Amino acid sequence: MLSYLWLIPVLPLLGFAFNGLVGLWTKARSGGPPPRPPIYWVGCSSVFLSFLLSLGCLIELLGLDAHDRIFEQDLFTWISSNVVNTSSGSAAFQIEWSLQLDPLSAVMALFVTGIGFLIHVYSIGYMWEEEGFYRFFSFLNLFMFMMLTLVLAGNYLVLFVGWEGVGLCSYLLIGYYTHKKSAGDAAKKAFVVNRIGDAGFVLGMLLLFSTFGTLDFTELFSQIEQAFPQPELTWGVLSWVGLLLFIGACGKSAQVPLYVWLPDAMEGPTPVSALIHAATMVTAGVYVVARSAAIYSRAPQAALIVAVVGISTALLAATIGLFQRDIKRVLAYSTVSQLGYMFAALGAGAVVAGIFHVFTHAFFKALLFLGSGSVIHALHHEQDMSKMGGLRRYLPVTWVTMAIGTLAIAGAPPLAGFFSKDEILWKLFDSGHVLIWMVGLAAAGLTAYYMFRLMFLTFFGQERMDEQTAHQVHESPRSMTWPLTVLAAGSVLAGFLGLPAWLGLPNLFEHFLEPALATAYQAEARGAHHSATLEVGLALLSVAIAAAGAGLAYLFFIREWNGLAQLRERLQPVRRLIAQKYYVDEAYDALMVNRTKDLGEGCSWFDAKIVDGAVNSSALMTRITAWVSGQADIHVVDRIVNLLGEVTNFFSAAFRKLQTGLLQAYALSFVIGIILVITLYFYWGA
Repeated sequence: MLSYLWLIPVLPLLGFAFNGLVGLWTKARSGGPPPRPPIYWVGCSSVFLSFLLSLGCLIELLGLDAHDRIFEQDLFTWISSNVVNTSSGSAAFQIEWSLQLDPLSAVMALFVTGIGFLIHVYSIGYMWEEEGFYRFFSFLNLFMFMMLTLVLAGNYLVLFVGWEGVGLCSYLLIGYYTHKKSAGDAAKKAFVVNRIGDAGFVLGMLLLFSTFGTLDFTELFSQIEQAFPQPELTWGVLSWVGLLLFIGACGKSAQVPLYVWLPDAMEGPTPVSALIHAATMVTAGVYVVARSAAIYSRAPQAALIVAVVGISTALLAATIGLFQRDIKRVLAYSTVSQLGYMFAALGAGAVVAGIFHVFTHAFFKALLFLGSGSVIHALHHEQDMSKMGGLRRYLPVTWVTMAIGTLAIAGAPPLAGFFSKDEILWKLFDSGHVLIWMVGLAAAGLTAYYMFRLMFLTFFGQERMDEQTAHQVHESPRSMTWPLTVLAAGSVLAGFLGLPAWLGLPNLFEHFLEPALATAYQAEARGAHHSATLEVGLALLSVAIAAAGAGLAYLFFIREWNGLAQLRERLQPVRRLIAQKYYVDEAYDALMVNRTKDLGEGCSWFDAKIVDGAVNSSALMTRITAWVSGQADIHVVDRIVNLLGEVTNFFSAAFRKLQTGLLQAYALSFVIGIILVITLYFYWGA
């Protein structure tokens, strides 16, 4: 099965090509969209087959010895320089298009394809009425190809192709509703903010290659372990690499200060929100930091920055989620907060705990997003929770499954979120990061509050819908409720794969994952400095704080405490500040966006007044030239200006046809080029 590893990302790519090309051909031939059944059958089955292959590869990997669970597959030589290294006799710079399967990438590929398949199935019912049905499924399949390329890459450069690919697909999916200006603005915002982070990622790769001469994971990490047997005592090359890679991770995984794109991404269809915010794009940064554990284990300064930024993001996003009224934006800020937990764990050395939370979070966050989509679908695209209420009797499956997801994210035992969140908090405390642990506890209480607030405003209390909407509310079709049920089961059961040590039972997740990560990193995280009794006590404390947050939400929104109005009045300035998201977007607009516009307007003024002014004043220059030379019919300036224009026009004619300005055309050309290269490679190889 491992020999078919390359098929895992290729199958969704074939689904993208089929749906995209068939859709365009049908539209050009008949003027209408293609039939929906072939589109969703191809789109869903390609991802499901990738899931089966991922499962088969995982099973085969489990059959190997724990320290031999790594499989590398070189498909072809991607980049090779003409310069030869005299010592080795090989090309000085050579990059293979290689894939790597080890416990870390196997876990990521399994839940990316599994949850991705459920989101594809859910999309059938949710997007059925959309005219661009084929376009949506082709973009989803392309997204899966790029994400699987990212997690299965055998070196940083192949990983970067998937890294940039998911950024492109997020732009296409967030901006799917092309008639909505807000969707287009959100897509552009996501694209630009991610490019800022990507600049750091590129610099990190260049620094790695210039220092170690390779970007291959196995060879690179082996060199690092030999060259740096002990952590850096001062700020050295590994610290700079760790910082630069983390800048890229901040962009993809929405950490301070590059988190601002993710809440706006809610402008896309709800399945897109679930796909981006649950198991795929936003976990890419977490995956890269975990994959680079050999670097961060020897760069404690960079690791501390990861932990501090992560826990700061967790608290900041949790406070913003307290007063949001849009049901999807509450979940978006919840995602930012949970990602902060993951980075805090990675920065503290608890890599397994961080990845375990990635795994469990994928289930209950996908469940919550798809559940919110079911509510929005039932209310004809209404997202304001103040216009909901009392929906549990209309949407029984949706409300029960979302209740399970809410309990899981709040950390209620014995659901999945309890085990993964408790593991992170315990590792933070046990490793000596007590202040970070305290902030994590506070964020846990806030999480429970705003999630139960969401449930109470949506499913309990008086119905606040208009009369027409109330008559039309009904449960979603089975294509939407079936994925909710499966994800709810995962939210209950997934945590039992990573049981805490105080239960006296084996932690299967840690046992499987640990050999794939840096030994020194794990040794630092494992150091049991405190007793199991204290661990149990801290777990009970986190549950009590979460229960207090849920209790406050019940007091405010179900019992409607009499003093609530007075409390709101006293806290009005604070509520306004938090409800406006601390005016971070306004600050970005004032300091960066508007200043960039000013620069553009300045360039436009220069072009209009100086450049065009010079052309328009050619007649005056001609008279001056004629007066000086005594030849009144010489038009020197006119001829020079016209000649320059004609030369520029001649040489740019061919390039203008290539630069259409349509990002979809560039993406299609990019993917067709990849398919042609792979096809020619296998043809010549045969």
